[in-house]
Amino acid sequence: MNKTIRRASVFALLLVLALLVRATWLQFYDGKALADDNDNRRNAIATYSRPLGNIIVAGNAITGSTRTKGSDLAYKRTYTDGKLYAAVTGYASQAYAPTQLEGVYKDLLNGTDNRLKTVMDTVTGERSEPGDVLTTIDPAVQKAAYRALGDKKGGAVAIDPKTGKILAVASTPSYDPSALTDANTAGQAWKSLNADKDKPLTNRALRQPLPPGSTFKLVVAAAALEDGLYKNVDEPTDSPDPYRLPGTVRDLANENKSAPCENASIRVALRYSCNNVFGHMAVQLGQDKVRAMAEKFGFDDDAQDVPVRAYTSVYPSGMDQAQTALSGIGQFDVTATPLQMAMVSAAIANGGKLVSPHMVSQITDSGGDLLKDFDDSAGTEEIISSTTAEQLQSAMQTVVKDGTGTNALIDGVTVGGKTGTAQHGENNSKTPYAWFTSYGKSDSNGKEVAVAVMVEQSDAARSEVSGNGLAAPVARAMMQAALK
Repeated sequence: MNKTIRRASVFALLLVLALLVRATWLQFYDGKALADDNDNRRNAIATYSRPLGNIIVAGNAITGSTRTKGSDLAYKRTYTDGKLYAAVTGYASQAYAPTQLEGVYKDLLNGTDNRLKTVMDTVTGERSEPGDVLTTIDPAVQKAAYRALGDKKGGAVAIDPKTGKILAVASTPSYDPSALTDANTAGQAWKSLNADKDKPLTNRALRQPLPPGSTFKLVVAAAALEDGLYKNVDEPTDSPDPYRLPGTVRDLANENKSAPCENASIRVALRYSCNNVFGHMAVQLGQDKVRAMAEKFGFDDDAQDVPVRAYTSVYPSGMDQAQTALSGIGQFDVTATPLQMAMVSAAIANGGKLVSPHMVSQITDSGGDLLKDFDDSAGTEEIISSTTAEQLQSAMQTVVKDGTGTNALIDGVTVGGKTGTAQHGENNSKTPYAWFTSYGKSDSNGKEVAVAVMVEQSDAARSEVSGNGLAAPVARAMMQAALK
């Protein structure tokens, strides 16, 4: 064999080997990726070849499945009270990737979760019978939140402080997930929902961090008490009124010009929501100490899973002193979700201990056998001392009894709260955000709940926008429902 033929043979052999390597790669590596691709029609056919497992609220399924006609997708998802629970369930669609609990537990709900496999499933290679997701949601609290928000654009969360169970996750305006389940009609519904200027697909309870305004003053107060800057909530503070922002010619004004905010104690400053007190306090502490306290409560945590991943609430860094002062009143670049502010009240209500918030209690197989219990595995962390928590509880009660939060008063319930009205737009040119975070303890049955409400937009006149006017009544309705 001459040299030319030998070289050609070696080259041809190398091409064959390369082809074999590539084919093997495609079959055993890329093949799995292609098989798992959301655009692979076979996956959708397999997923919807039979009914999905269900999401359960208080023992009742709020999801279901129904037969389709004239389609290779034999079943589609259905929802009971879809708009009410959309912020909890999300949607399972024949056309789009699932979201919220439907997305987090898609493998469990469609039967591909390995924990569901029986010996027979392994032998036959068939999909297992799907499992169910049992939530911590209290239907009474969920309905109270959704109805009280009404036509307002906003979000609300309720948490049991002692267990971390999330009792309600409401977002308005909402949408009906059923509109997105059928591949034949989902496209038009998707376009319509995304074109809506009110963004109904946005989960405002978990996934829209906005400036929390004066509700953030609770975090600053906690930092001041824990640091020893002030010994208790009734000690006078070093707080000039007006307070000139350091390095500027701007004074940090108070909404109530006649309020006794000069050198006011923390109790009085929370009662009247004195900006000068908490702006100066943040500068006295320094941004690092305020941030450390904020992070204890959950700010800057980019992996806050409940188990739906909530968007990060942020306490900024790299600020000058003027910006630090503005951060002390929940402005500048501070942002928070209703979930985050509910966590703040929950920790204060629970004696300074924050129990990991979660809205799934258990997951089970098709026969109801337990696969995992999240209530038993919820972690607890001491955020602040019990002494500081008691001091803040007392001050928050003053806010509700005869301060800025009187619309949250409930007969037979000890209520503590904090209002917030956060500036929106350049030079506060747009309608402010209204906030209220609170806790309630029943005087008769011992039940407890922590709540946060954010109203992003309403029909109220700008002069009537306040945490007490718009958000506190929603919180009150939620607490009443939770404490029955």
